[in-house]
Amino acid sequence: MASDEYFFTKYRYDQWIDIRDSDFYQLDHKEDNLKGMPQEEKKFGTVGAAALDVHGHIAAGTSTGGMTNKRYGRIGDSPLLGVGTYANDATCGISCTGHGEYFMRAVVAYDVSCLMEYKGLSLQEACRVVVKEKLVKLGGEGGLIAVDRKGNFDLCYNSEGMYRGVRTSEGINKVAIYKD
Repeated sequence: MASDEYFFTKYRYDQWIDIRDSDFYQLDHKEDNLKGMPQEEKKFGTVGAAALDVHGHIAAGTSTGGMTNKRYGRIGDSPLLGVGTYANDATCGISCTGHGEYFMRAVVAYDVSCLMEYKGLSLQEACRVVVKEKLVKLGGEGGLIAVDRKGNFDLCYNSEGMYRGVRTSEGINKVAIYKD
């Protein structure tokens, strides 16, 4: 347990005060929102994982970085199964990051799984169709990390960059932010 003060940062409070009486909202991880913030404090955003275990079970989880001044009652894409997170032993596990409203409209994580199951697309092709075609047509920006039942993985995004990493039992260890 931690006190309320533990979770308080003056920078984030001031950011909220600047826009609280408006209809404006902002993604917390946008570069424009980080100006003036000390470099060591620029450590927030979506955190997600997708994994395949030795028994062939797939799991995925997502924790969001959030949005400042979001509407009361708004639920983002991260906690909605099939939108920001999805896992199905028959197809894949997905964790998403980006502007949640577009991910909700596209039902991104489930759509990748459906394209694999019903159209027979590979993980990489299904991710490309959803992230680089469907989301783009809607105006959505972001990406996902994914693993399929065979251990194939994809780190697909349509934004300038996306913090991402992968580690496999075959010895692949990769961490990146921008395009390779």
